[in-house]
Amino acid sequence: MTPRSARRRAEVAIGVGRVATSGAVVALLGLAYLDRIAVGDGNPFDYFGYFTNQTNLVVSVLLGTSGLLLLLERPVPPWLATARGVATACLLVVAVIYNGLIPGTGTAPAWVSAVLHVAFPLVAFLDWVLVGDRPRLAWRSWWIVLPYPVVWLAVVLVRGATDGWVPYGFLLPERGLVSLLVHCVVLLVALVAAGAVVWATSRFRGTLLRRGPQVPA
Repeated sequence: MTPRSARRRAEVAIGVGRVATSGAVVALLGLAYLDRIAVGDGNPFDYFGYFTNQTNLVVSVLLGTSGLLLLLERPVPPWLATARGVATACLLVVAVIYNGLIPGTGTAPAWVSAVLHVAFPLVAFLDWVLVGDRPRLAWRSWWIVLPYPVVWLAVVLVRGATDGWVPYGFLLPERGLVSLLVHCVVLLVALVAAGAVVWATSRFRGTLLRRGPQVPA
């Protein structure tokens, strides 16, 4: 087997794995949402207001798209690499904060919670580190990890102050302004730190697919 054919077989295997994993997570999110509808709690703004659900959905779509590009033998565009970097950083924060600060399954079955908070974040991060089909992310774009979670936080805080709904207890308005500010700052610092990890690991050439020299995205 030539090096080219061996690489192509690896690309196909990884591409299929990405698409299958992405489809499974999207299907899981859909089934969990149908369960909420069945018990009379099907407000989509509530279900997809959870940072966990949003981030898992976004990472699934981006990872699946990266898998399709591998199957089609097309390069990863810089915008997709940057978007994956941001989403992967957010998913790392989901895993760390959930398992470290707010363990439990909430309204979701235990196995669903395990997939969304442990298994898929681990798979997404390992894929990012080990598969070298993404360009290096330029440090000057590191700041881009913040806009999405800042907007999410703003929407959640407005909802908490108006209709009283928040996805996580530490964002309840009755905890007071100081508590809210502290938790928001901790969350944003965690996101910046996770972004630094993702940006740094984008310099790895990969193990499953090694990347050649490339200009940073």
